[in-house]
Amino acid sequence: MKIATLNVNSVRVRLPHVLRYLDSAKPDVLLLQELKCQTEQFPSEAIGDAGYNCAILGQKSYNGVAALSRHPIDEVVEGLPGDDEDTQSRWIEMVVGGVRYVSLYLPNGNPIDSEKFPYKLGWMDRMIARAKELLELEEDFVLGGDFNVCPTDDDVYDPLAFSNDALCQPESRAKWRELKYLGLTEAFDALHPDEVGAYTYWGYQGGAWRRGNGLRIDHFFLSPHVADRLVACEVDKDVRAEEKASDHTVLTCELRD
Repeated sequence: MKIATLNVNSVRVRLPHVLRYLDSAKPDVLLLQELKCQTEQFPSEAIGDAGYNCAILGQKSYNGVAALSRHPIDEVVEGLPGDDEDTQSRWIEMVVGGVRYVSLYLPNGNPIDSEKFPYKLGWMDRMIARAKELLELEEDFVLGGDFNVCPTDDDVYDPLAFSNDALCQPESRAKWRELKYLGLTEAFDALHPDEVGAYTYWGYQGGAWRRGNGLRIDHFFLSPHVADRLVACEVDKDVRAEEKASDHTVLTCELRD
């Protein structure tokens, strides 16, 4: 079972990249973030022609998440519970083959002296609460996507330059650890505990991609029974190397059937 996640940074702009990836890598599940389009504008027909079913939660111009599957989708849940006034499209769940897959786009939180940072931390509290709920229900699940958190200084090319960034704040990192300490497994860390510089994001400014100035902010968290099936987790840089690519690349996770 091959799972992949990609912050696509506009699915309509990046559709050729997505279709090429689906054709070449043939993941069983692909989680997408930052669609930047409303649900009805998502290229469902093209994705369907490629052999994939879609669960979509779009939003005009911003945010938006989707989960694609080569297999039938049994259930879809739209939105992260816990705040009925939150209208940002950042969370979608689909159940495929008895496993619940979540595509999430965690708030960036910058600048930290604005209302955006408390919103980020509150959103993370709701994410932790949902994960606790799924664990109590003894569900098998995968949380994948753009977490907008660099867990340690090893996950950012210049820690000093990012010392005031929401992605690297002690509060953000503490909540990331709180999620992990529920008993979840962060797939990449589990298999590459000593690897430094396994970035998943390189901004468009200052030649970041060419210079290797990246961040590791895309992650997979696995519930205990799913973690028992983990065999691989890798950063696929080929997608970021394409012309007019997203500023993120693909992170893959493989599970035994």
